[in-house]
Amino acid sequence: MRVRLLRGIRSKLVSSVARRHVAKRGIDLASFSFIPEPTKAPLQRVGLDPVPEMARIRSEEPLHRLDLPFDFTAYLVTGYEEGRQVLTARDTYSTDIRHLFSGDGPATSDDIGGLGFTDPPVHTRLRKIITPEFTMRRLARLEPMIEQIVDRSLDDLEAAGPHADLAKTFAFPIPFNTICALLGLDYEDTQAFSKLGSARFDATNGGAAAFGAVSEQREFLFDAVARQRKEPGPGLIGQIIRDEGDLISDRDLAGLADGVFTGGYETTAGMIALSTIMLSRDRAYADLVRSGNRETLDRVIEELLRYFSVVQVAFPRFAKQDMELFGTQVKAGDVLLVSLSTSNRDESSAGAGADAFDPLRIPTSGHLAFGHGIHRCIGAELARMELRIALPKLLRRFPDLHLSVPESELEFRQLSFVFGIESLPVTLA
Repeated sequence: MRVRLLRGIRSKLVSSVARRHVAKRGIDLASFSFIPEPTKAPLQRVGLDPVPEMARIRSEEPLHRLDLPFDFTAYLVTGYEEGRQVLTARDTYSTDIRHLFSGDGPATSDDIGGLGFTDPPVHTRLRKIITPEFTMRRLARLEPMIEQIVDRSLDDLEAAGPHADLAKTFAFPIPFNTICALLGLDYEDTQAFSKLGSARFDATNGGAAAFGAVSEQREFLFDAVARQRKEPGPGLIGQIIRDEGDLISDRDLAGLADGVFTGGYETTAGMIALSTIMLSRDRAYADLVRSGNRETLDRVIEELLRYFSVVQVAFPRFAKQDMELFGTQVKAGDVLLVSLSTSNRDESSAGAGADAFDPLRIPTSGHLAFGHGIHRCIGAELARMELRIALPKLLRRFPDLHLSVPESELEFRQLSFVFGIESLPVTLA
């Protein structure tokens, strides 16, 4: 889940500056492609793997300048140690991007908030409010509910079979229903949100489409918070209102809810679907998950998280001062983007053969799939719990499950901050 999952507003960062570029040159924002062809590589894949260009950049340039047609300088960080260093340096960089947004356009500074785009001390205060809900002890109470959600989804998958879309019927409903129940959203809200999940992460159609999804989803959350301010519900939104009262504003609470929802839905859904593809490649992989050995299962899940790194790029970091970084002069205001997918394929993290999937890998260091430092995904343990429940149940219920089409015919997202797949046709037996 990676609440910090980058929440699609990464696209806001680029597009907000693009608005200034648009104003100068008279270009229609709705048709503006804000990611030039040479700089699309961090968001692209070849099948399940980052494009080869990313490995070349990692080996040759610790800090790779991106060729963006805007009025700021941006660098891509691709190595594991370099990425970890940037993500850890809380006092060197800022993730607050509200100053870039004007009052016009599809999104404004009011749409920005939550943990991902705030700095201490605001970030410290907000994280302190929500952290207790994501401890292992508190999450344990959700396990029976997640078990029920998974079982219902398995029933739906079987009813749709023997040929079914696993992404639509299994992978997406599990995190979606879990997060909605966790937040305490009304049925009407869940139906509205279900249509907006992936749109905010998709960079294919320019800034306007992503902004529209971001703003619309944020409006739903403002409405949900306003209703629960009057009658707090049983979920996380209601609990925070009961605990904090007027000490937390509707804007900050909606930002926290937005981060939980977008971070915990699209990313985990992608992980369930992509993991199914990988585990179906070799029956020995599936047998490890079915075995019932918790230590083995946890190792397989960590390798899946590392290998896929569905959140492809971390929150943008703005340099607070001029500095020399990895041999390059960086100026105050320059933007650093850490490629999580490429960093996690670095042998300094994963050991030899980092580009290969090894379900029993013992890595040399922890992966960065959930980020690192103060902005590390607060929902990491919830994501692990969902994978730990969903994958064994799926493979035990359908031991002969396999893809209905060759893997080469699957359509993966090719320009999205969150890597995934829209449809996964499978045969259950």
